[in-house]
Amino acid sequence: MNLSTIAKRSKSAAGSAWRPAWKTAKWLLKITIPVSFVVFLLNFTGVLQLLAEATNPFFSLLGLPSQTALVLITSMLTNIYSVIAVISMLGLPVREGLILAVMCLISHGFIIESAVLQKTGSSIVRMLFLRFLSSLVAGVVLGLFLPEFPGVVKGGLPHTVLPFGEAVTAWMLLMARMSLKIIVLITLLMVLQRMMEEFGLLKLLSRWLGPFMRLLGLVPEATLSWLVANAIGLAYGSAIILDEVEKGRLSRREADLLNHHTAISHSQLEDPILFFAIGLPMWWLIWPRFLLAVIAVWLRRAELYLTNRMKTQPKG
Repeated sequence: MNLSTIAKRSKSAAGSAWRPAWKTAKWLLKITIPVSFVVFLLNFTGVLQLLAEATNPFFSLLGLPSQTALVLITSMLTNIYSVIAVISMLGLPVREGLILAVMCLISHGFIIESAVLQKTGSSIVRMLFLRFLSSLVAGVVLGLFLPEFPGVVKGGLPHTVLPFGEAVTAWMLLMARMSLKIIVLITLLMVLQRMMEEFGLLKLLSRWLGPFMRLLGLVPEATLSWLVANAIGLAYGSAIILDEVEKGRLSRREADLLNHHTAISHSQLEDPILFFAIGLPMWWLIWPRFLLAVIAVWLRRAELYLTNRMKTQPKG
């Protein structure tokens, strides 16, 4: 294959990525912007604080840190940056900060990311329940077995109360940056996916990592989607998952199984690095989510197997 042929095929593959990339980015923005604005209003008016105070007794019954309600609800309804700002203000011991960080890494962006999971083949109610329950399980288990760590969580992002006009302006700037990031990253990912497909690299990747994917309870065809979701995030991975489902390379059933993993274990690079910057040990931010995600997939497989057996058994 000469350079001219490679260039021609590359141009064709990249050109075919623009339309699906823009379609997915536009869909994500239609969810992200209005939901973000509603949450911004709830946070600015103090509703989130009231909700945290009302639910704090429930988390205390589970033996979780007293600040769990405030931090977890902040994460569920906002984003990871808000969580870091809250945790860094509380002066928590590293052990408590680590428990809360792992819980938030599982459950942050509840509404937006669960809508993404629904789009790629899963029940939104099931995904909400899975992420919330998984964050509780992670918190309780870590609370029982996590060793003590020296020191306290360091100050992270500044948290200041702004007048409403300035707060709205700050939110709009944040949304502008986020929108640009979504459009650029999804476009680049779709171009990468089409290029890998054009030159047979997807098949090679699936073959190389196939045995590992099967250990996770996933099919080799989910390799690229799994890598993207775990490396840079769930929303960006959805662009690849949607394309794989629409092209028939990934069935709705296998996409649902992949969602059970990525709902719990995603963005395993950028987000842990942010918490590492405020003094939390990075390894503990990664492996509990990964292990829970593997368990969730195999439990889902067992559920599907038993459901299928019950349907096929003769009645009477």
